[in-house]
Amino acid sequence: MTTPSTEKNDAAAQPLDVTPARALGDFIRAHRERLSPLAVGLPPGPRRRTPGLRREEVAQLCGVSPTWYTWIEQGRPVSASADALARIAVALQLSRAERAYLFELAGERDPAEPDPAAQDAPAALLQTVSLIGAPAYVLDRQWNALRWNPQASDLFVGWLDGTSAAGSRNLLTYMFTTPQALELVVDWETRARRLVAEFRADSIRHLNDAPTRALIDGLTAASDAFARFWASQDVGEREGGERAFNHPVHGRLVYDQITFKPAHREDLKLVILVGSA
Repeated sequence: MTTPSTEKNDAAAQPLDVTPARALGDFIRAHRERLSPLAVGLPPGPRRRTPGLRREEVAQLCGVSPTWYTWIEQGRPVSASADALARIAVALQLSRAERAYLFELAGERDPAEPDPAAQDAPAALLQTVSLIGAPAYVLDRQWNALRWNPQASDLFVGWLDGTSAAGSRNLLTYMFTTPQALELVVDWETRARRLVAEFRADSIRHLNDAPTRALIDGLTAASDAFARFWASQDVGEREGGERAFNHPVHGRLVYDQITFKPAHREDLKLVILVGSA
């Protein structure tokens, strides 16, 4: 017969990342075991065989069935809604960082978090761009340029220099509908394909938002290349690395691209192109 302590040791011996569901269960169980009955207003009761709260007690605090909660902790592939996860986070008294981690493990968006798209970009982030001595710009969740410095304006002919015929500050629109991009970007085909794969990965959480959908639909209609790359279903992480350009004034330019995401604003990106030796 398996005792509670044996069950606990067996679970602890398993890697935390066997499956996303198992990682979620291990995380929840660890925080349940850290929480005392007194911390949630429950009497200590008789001597407990395991530390922290019982599963039944957490289930009661969350307003869910003990069976469902047990399955979540066991890493079974059961559905966990954002609302249920929010109640678990409250019951376990998770910190802001712990709560964010919980929702990341579950692949859900925290309903308590405001939509980043409805917020203005941090002023300090936008001001930082002007302090950078290399080409730099900030993108929003649809990859519209919110701010850029003179070096970026000088580099990106037809996009950030104010000469775009359509007046668009969108990186994808520039890449797929502006003739200057074909001339400026070295190995345009490879870079353009990679850019679409990166945008697919980056936009998965807001793929059906009206602005994102309108951008994708518009580019699909306007560019056969974009339509082909998007239909390929390729997905790629936003990576740095070498970026080469054939500039109409400065000739061939080579940079190393670095992309940063501000804390608590995963929808924004600060991109810096550092001159390559």
